Amino acid sequence: MLNNKKYSFLLVTLQFTCISLLIILNLSMFTKTIPLLILSLSIVFFLYTLLFNSISNFNIIPDIKDNAKLITTGAYKYIRHPMYLTVIVTMFAPLSNSINYANISICTTLTITILLKIKKEEYLWQKKSKAYKRYMKKTKMLIPFVL
Repeated sequence: MLNNKKYSFLLVTLQFTCISLLIILNLSMFTKTIPLLILSLSIVFFLYTLLFNSISNFNIIPDIKDNAKLITTGAYKYIRHPMYLTVIVTMFAPLSNSINYANISICTTLTITILLKIKKEEYLWQKKSKAYKRYMKKTKMLIPFVL
């Protein structure tokens, strides 16, 4: 199942559905200080991460591009999935706007989806690259020095 293109498409669809729902249900977050601060920090971290990972290497689908290169500099020096961390941090904007069952449910679904995408990508990278196995031993998955 891990190599299944439909599974990858499902994960991406779930991810963007959750993000869309969070935005639609929390439009007022764009007028509040704390959510805007969280969104701003996420954008800055996203742009910083892009400095080290070219757009040609970037993939929203949890599959490895044929010409993909392992990035181990910048944010990637400390965590293996800084782009996913950006999505997770961004979720705190709607949560800070309104802590309710809908937001919590959607954020939980989004977090599980991100973790499944990570699991799939890491499985594929381990098959593709011995260097990735060494990289996994040196870096944390999402939170520097912790997880």
